[in-house]
Amino acid sequence: MGFSNQKITFTWWFLLILFMLIWPMFVGPYIALNNPTFFAGSEITLSSSLYIARNLAVGMAFLVAIFMRNAAMLFILILVRLITDLIDAPVFFSFKDPNLIVLIFIFSLCCYLPAILGLHYLWKQK
Repeated sequence: MGFSNQKITFTWWFLLILFMLIWPMFVGPYIALNNPTFFAGSEITLSSSLYIARNLAVGMAFLVAIFMRNAAMLFILILVRLITDLIDAPVFFSFKDPNLIVLIFIFSLCCYLPAILGLHYLWKQK
């Protein structure tokens, strides 16, 4: 890939994609801190602390990449986010036992589709 130092231009739909990918990085930790029962516990545990730290670190890295307008960094972060979401969906289903149709709809529409469109846009920018 030949865009290691390329500055990207942000279109309105790419910014919408980035927003859809980034907002869970900050909303999730907020919910975990204010409602620990969401993670089936009455207090913050090691697993919820790791969840909070992971999401805040990736969210901050996204903000830095956007500020730097670095296409390669955004590509890697979106790819990492996609891989993480591909792992999170079956784990969430196995531990929380939600409705499978709703889970597939939410992860497909809110996680996978924006990531694939964002990766496609950045790949075309090279």
